[in-house]
Amino acid sequence: MSSRRRALALIGAALAGGCALPEVAAPSLDELYPPMPAGPAPGASARMRELCAGLGRGINFGNMLEAPLEGEWGLRASDEFIDLVGSEGFCRSVRLPVRWSNHASRDAAAVIDPAFFARVDEVLDKLLARGCTVILNMHHYRQLDGDPLDSDLSVPHALLRVRFLAMWRQIAERYASRSEDRLLFEPYNEPHGLQDEQGGVSWNDLLSRAVRVIRRSNPTRAIVIGPGRWNSVDALPHLLLPPDPNLILTVHSYEPFDFTHQGASWVKPYKPTGQDCCSTDQLARMTAVLDKAQRECKRLGYPFFVGEFGAYERAAMPARARYARAMREAMEARGLPWFWWELASGFGVYDPKAHAFRQPLFDALYGA
Repeated sequence: MSSRRRALALIGAALAGGCALPEVAAPSLDELYPPMPAGPAPGASARMRELCAGLGRGINFGNMLEAPLEGEWGLRASDEFIDLVGSEGFCRSVRLPVRWSNHASRDAAAVIDPAFFARVDEVLDKLLARGCTVILNMHHYRQLDGDPLDSDLSVPHALLRVRFLAMWRQIAERYASRSEDRLLFEPYNEPHGLQDEQGGVSWNDLLSRAVRVIRRSNPTRAIVIGPGRWNSVDALPHLLLPPDPNLILTVHSYEPFDFTHQGASWVKPYKPTGQDCCSTDQLARMTAVLDKAQRECKRLGYPFFVGEFGAYERAAMPARARYARAMREAMEARGLPWFWWELASGFGVYDPKAHAFRQPLFDALYGA
């Protein structure tokens, strides 16, 4: 038995037998999942620049597979949604958020449920069959972030990082044969809290280990990397990239936040409704994020795209449409691909009850 297997077996057996975590040695990440070798990041390959530019206008399949269980947040990744991709002038790029952590064993091996893997296979392969480019990520590993749990799938703290890496080993191996030109891996959505660069565990360290895990089975596949603080542009100066040419960067932007998240129950402090868009000051805040991201990513030597932006449904539709068009025009003026958050829920461009696009949003984002 290899040292890696022996360590995982020891921890798994101890947990199964009801032993308390202090009686079990924490797994050695350096032994099981070492970081990338030290060295300067070489900058992006020409293929990465071409691949990033080709993402164009995209959409997030949000509130589906990243819910605690698919359907719990009101949506499933149905054929109705999948069939929209590439139709009626709609996008051909999809960011697919997945909550793997709720479907993996609670030990260090983090064995992903075969039935859930098969479900992700089904959605992914249907999207690829439509000629779509898919960014497959890991989303909402709440305990890793230090966030309040919205399910009971908690594990001992000492296992959080090793489970993250064990899940990525399985994901990378399972999809290694999928098209390199149309499937990209994104190790984690919006790192923050415990794994942020200002927290107890460095995102840079965990990221380096994740890239090495993925490279064992996918030596040249595009890996999408975002900075800490919820993929904030302000965290880009702290991002340390591993020495790999096949990387693409991403940031998220919801400025002006008082407008985009007005009335959202999960935001504290609550943002009152009635906010309009888009004043001169608001436009300046929106474009400042893009300009800073361009400067930082140029310094790092890698292309980037905006992985999330959007306005919640409590804003008036005319204002949401103005925001969407202003952001689209600002990003495209800078040559930036983008992904709206999201398809068919509270930020959605599609109304799942009416089975139709919300035309003002659709026109602002994907129209002429």
